[in-house]
Amino acid sequence: MKLEKIHHVAIICADYEKSKRFYTKILGFEVISEIYREEQQSFKLDLAVGDSFQIELFSFPDVPARASYPEAAGLRHLAFAVKDIAAFVNNLTSQGVDVEKVRVDPLTKKRFTFFSDPDGLPIELYEE
Repeated sequence: MKLEKIHHVAIICADYEKSKRFYTKILGFEVISEIYREEQQSFKLDLAVGDSFQIELFSFPDVPARASYPEAAGLRHLAFAVKDIAAFVNNLTSQGVDVEKVRVDPLTKKRFTFFSDPDGLPIELYEE
């Protein structure tokens, strides 16, 4: 018995429309499905990441802020592979997203950088 792959990552956002725009328009993820769950007063947006991965974006009323800086226990960040980090960074900055300086991983010699989603969730870009 073994785990085959990561199927999805679930993210809870404070402002659904702002986060939906960020993940679909700025990051370019394709919408798989979107539903409103009346009993939870919550939207659930399924987004395709490549051919085999998904993000589930949830909204709930009155969610607490994410503890991030200093680092808190739990999920540290999401990382996405890109072919051309400079082009992706240029696209993000042209849309008003603050992106950290691109660095080089001392072990792999690959370039990477970080930025945050509208709720401060750290997102890494890692050049393949």
